[in-house]
Amino acid sequence: MKNICILGSTGSIGVSALDVIVGNSSGFKILALSAGKNLKLLKNQIKRFRPKVVSVINQNHAERLIEMLGRPLKTKVLWGDDGYREIATLKDVDMVLSAIVGAAGLVPTVEAINAGKDIALANKETMVMAGSLVVELAKTRGVKILPVDSEHSAIFQCLEGHDKKDVRKIILTASGGPFLRLPEAKLTEVTLADALKHPNWKMGKKITIDSASMMNKGLEVIEAKWFFNIDVDKVEVLIHPQSIVHSMVEYKDGSVIAQLGVPDMKGPIAYALSYPERLADVIPHLDLCDVGKLEFFSPDFKKFANLRLAYLAIRKGGTTPAVLNAANEVAVEAFIKGKISFIDMPEIVKGVIHSHQPIEPQTIGDVLDADRWGRSKATEIIERISVS
Repeated sequence: MKNICILGSTGSIGVSALDVIVGNSSGFKILALSAGKNLKLLKNQIKRFRPKVVSVINQNHAERLIEMLGRPLKTKVLWGDDGYREIATLKDVDMVLSAIVGAAGLVPTVEAINAGKDIALANKETMVMAGSLVVELAKTRGVKILPVDSEHSAIFQCLEGHDKKDVRKIILTASGGPFLRLPEAKLTEVTLADALKHPNWKMGKKITIDSASMMNKGLEVIEAKWFFNIDVDKVEVLIHPQSIVHSMVEYKDGSVIAQLGVPDMKGPIAYALSYPERLADVIPHLDLCDVGKLEFFSPDFKKFANLRLAYLAIRKGGTTPAVLNAANEVAVEAFIKGKISFIDMPEIVKGVIHSHQPIEPQTIGDVLDADRWGRSKATEIIERISVS
């Protein structure tokens, strides 16, 4: 029996993870859950899984949840950053699934590593913002960090049993999102509703917009560098509209090993939770005859400038990826609120990156300082755009 804490239980990853656990209840027990503002769903999860403790975004939401649960209250309710940290470090937890969206997931994930918990990592910002520090901390604490992103899970599986010195390159696949075949000139007309129409995956709003702009793939490039200890020049991106080949590894002899499956996040979630074992019947059977064809294209770095900016950020190094991520989060939120256009987002990120003087972070505090600076600078640029 593996005791699990899920950070972000009401998001798409958290919900899928709980579905996996329902189908394999003899192998897992939910000890703790955290959510942001979706109290109705969290209440239902508490009723079903009976965790010892949960945490929500603030005291007001905690009080509302306690009222919704009624008496007697059998689950302890916490809130805020302290609450997230507390559930991530619970004594009896074996593994923490880090699925909080955005930079907010960094600190509780680091606290879990410090407490010696194995991590199933869906929060890519942890590696993007503080990859060097996180990798070193996990090594020091003897903690396993297992990838939940479908692409990194695929690479992880393709590397199993092979010597990393034989790797020529890692190939991350990308669906291309809803605008793959849209002419670049038409991006000026893109609406929020258009950006949220992902062709293959059902995801949260923020990650869906990142996929449409290909920032999501850029963040995955940075994440791959730290996950697999590989030079970023050996990380390639290929557009693969069918999302069947989740990623590939090319070896020095020319062989390419790929991991395939239907586009369903339950697959990589289950593999991370159960590693090194595999659970039965997690995702539907892949029928390649039914798929019919598998296509691959080189990405258009001009059209999808965010992908190019992500490569630029990791090559500049230091705190640059942290400010890239911060600027993008602020830009996406502004796009959602209708303050800026779709094509404004990469311009904002570019402006922040070019204004930043990176340092090599020595602590998580250095990373958080860079994050705050990036958000402030991005907000400043957005205000100028709104005025003009």
